[in-house]
Amino acid sequence: MKILIPGGLGYIGSHMVEFLRDRNHEVVILDNLSTGNEWASLGCEVILVDLLDRDELKKKLCKRKFDGVIHFAAKSIVSESVLNPDLYYENNFVGTKNLIDVMEINEIQNIIFSSSAAVYGNPISNKIDENHPTVPINPYGKTKLMVEKYLEEKTLEGKINATCLRYFNAAGASYSKKIGECREPETHLIPNIIRSGINKDLNFDIFGDNYDTPDGTCIRDYIHVFDLAKAHYLALKEMNQKSNFQIYNLGSGAGFSIMEIKNTCEQVLNINIPYKIRPRREGDPAILVSDINKASKVLGWKPDNSEIKNIIETAYNFEKVKDSIIEASNGTDK
Repeated sequence: MKILIPGGLGYIGSHMVEFLRDRNHEVVILDNLSTGNEWASLGCEVILVDLLDRDELKKKLCKRKFDGVIHFAAKSIVSESVLNPDLYYENNFVGTKNLIDVMEINEIQNIIFSSSAAVYGNPISNKIDENHPTVPINPYGKTKLMVEKYLEEKTLEGKINATCLRYFNAAGASYSKKIGECREPETHLIPNIIRSGINKDLNFDIFGDNYDTPDGTCIRDYIHVFDLAKAHYLALKEMNQKSNFQIYNLGSGAGFSIMEIKNTCEQVLNINIPYKIRPRREGDPAILVSDINKASKVLGWKPDNSEIKNIIETAYNFEKVKDSIIEASNGTDK
């Protein structure tokens, strides 16, 4: 297959690129480098363009054909979305709309959309399936839901086929150690804990320790980024056989508290990791855990790499070599 990957230089996108390349598929990356890393291209063709520049996007993709589009390009920091909702509307919704317009012009039928569990808002059950009400509580989640509804409308019109994958907490890194989480500022839990373990000048913050959970800290569902890539691949293969609109949750189906994650990081790094308790963040529910039965039954997918210690070990292995990868890339660029 020949696949276009908007956002392919970002964290999850680059792992999707590696997954497809390892299976001898042709990959073309589309990115604007706002948060992505050039060294994560893994030798693929990279089209530098912003999805908001519809004319340039149309020109760069003119007459190019793909078997599918796996769309990761979006703003994804919840706190930033609260401060600047218009930015998130433009990047996440308008950018995707431009992409769909160009897909239609080029008669590209299939798109996998990187959605989020943020579309659910505050949970009304300990485990969340795809039928859970969607009442997002921040602009980030709202823009993801807007895109989902837009894609559904397009499939009903017969214009495209679309699958929306609602991630819980993506984590971990490639077994190759060539790619992993690398962003500034870092907003994800596990790399922040690991960094504070490696760098004694950093403190790891826990936002609230009085939730209604066994140890008082929030419980979340973590999924290894390799398992995410595998689910996208299976969803695209399924889409090539059936033309419709689908939504799947992607998580491990298990929950771990922040304190449990910290303790496991300490085991992997074999050190004590300092932390500070901060006030709760507005809108943080106590428990968010996925029900992944639909993806398992329909796609034949299982999160085989998402045992929490494995997630942390792969993240740590990348963190140890990350600086040398970046330095080598900078040297090559010069």
